[in-house]
Amino acid sequence: MPSHQQAATGQSAGPASMGMRTFLVVWAGQLVSITGTTLTGFGLQVWVYLETGSVTRLALVSLAFALPSVLLSPIAGALVDRWDRRVTMLAADLLAGASTLVIAALYFGGHLEIWHLYLLAGVGALGNAFQAPAWMAAIPLLVPKRHLGRANGLVQANEAVALVAAPAIAGAMLATVGLGAVLLTDVATFLVAVVTLAAVRFPPTPKGEHAATGSLRADIAAGWRYLRARGGLLWLLVIYAGVNFVLAFVDVLLIPLIVTFSSEAAAGGVLSAAGVGMLAGSLLMSAWGGPQRGRIAWIMGGIAVGGLCVIVAGLRPSLVLIAAGAVLLMLGTPVVNTTSQVIWQLKVAPEMQGRVFALRRMVAQAAFPLGIALSGPLADGVFEPLLTPPGGLAGSVGRVIGTGPGRGIAFMFILAGVGTIVMAAVGWLHPRVRHVEEEIPDQIPDDITAVPPAEPAA
Repeated sequence: MPSHQQAATGQSAGPASMGMRTFLVVWAGQLVSITGTTLTGFGLQVWVYLETGSVTRLALVSLAFALPSVLLSPIAGALVDRWDRRVTMLAADLLAGASTLVIAALYFGGHLEIWHLYLLAGVGALGNAFQAPAWMAAIPLLVPKRHLGRANGLVQANEAVALVAAPAIAGAMLATVGLGAVLLTDVATFLVAVVTLAAVRFPPTPKGEHAATGSLRADIAAGWRYLRARGGLLWLLVIYAGVNFVLAFVDVLLIPLIVTFSSEAAAGGVLSAAGVGMLAGSLLMSAWGGPQRGRIAWIMGGIAVGGLCVIVAGLRPSLVLIAAGAVLLMLGTPVVNTTSQVIWQLKVAPEMQGRVFALRRMVAQAAFPLGIALSGPLADGVFEPLLTPPGGLAGSVGRVIGTGPGRGIAFMFILAGVGTIVMAAVGWLHPRVRHVEEEIPDQIPDDITAVPPAEPAA
């Protein structure tokens, strides 16, 4: 009997190890590519603002990237489930790299205009709409079930590394060699991602009962029906959308909150510290792998702690309190997001993951632009006047958190923190969410055995 167990272990260890190597190769390429994309994003934001002096123009470029990605997600998800996921990622990276190359050509030719960026940002968003669900759905095919937490922690680390490193690198490059060099660097990083994807193979997506076979409309509808039939996952998604909505106010108003009593340099320091916190949380998850049981408790507890951090940031005009709240919030974010991602990868059938993950992305992200759009008018037109004497809240709330410039924004932070805690409580008290791990069976095996033998990719 012992020898039989060893033989069985050996048969599955080889393919599993091969899948992990494939994941790490692709992950490394994506790390380089995401860093390059963040470089370009930062560089173009600076260029647009210097050229126009308009925050609205700057926001429109961001919207041109975000909106198509949200709107196209259902179609992209249906196609991801039909196509080879490695080839889909290759095509998406090539498309995004080509859009950056066109921007670079226009810049060097002296013809780059703002409307070009709106159009080409939309092209880049099209690539992103396909790349993100294809990558998330490929991970369970490559990584053994027991290592999904570590793998998703590494994926979170990519974003954290880019957040910490890219602004500093882009700032130095803009000051020395200019925007053109930043754009060409991004093109080179896309090539790295393409080469790594071309050098590996992915196992085929299992053809289960939910395989995409109908029209695009039928496949998208099937994704919605699959999600609605699993109420725990659907309500978990609703909770995340609510959290994204309230935290969008924090994302927009953090810098204005700080500069009302300190400097722009101090705001930049807080953002950098928050990025380091996110990187630390990501590395923790990649080393630990996250909880194996009670994942919903970790998610809702982490969301609630994040809400407390946001409340702390609004209590006083103190750089220490704001920095501590931001760092702790970002430290916990990878723990919450990675744990949630593992649940979705375990509970959604592999042949359905492209559609479900794309729908999940669309719903969760759609709430964020709405929060962004409301944050400015609410801060300027409602809460700042209320906390400026003789405003309606100056004699009540103002006695606790202070009055004057920035204290209305601070009160919005407190309300956002309370809203985040409420969403966590709703999630924990909802029985379908709390018991989602027990009620929905895992859809992937305990180990990977279907990874094909290594051979050069076509």
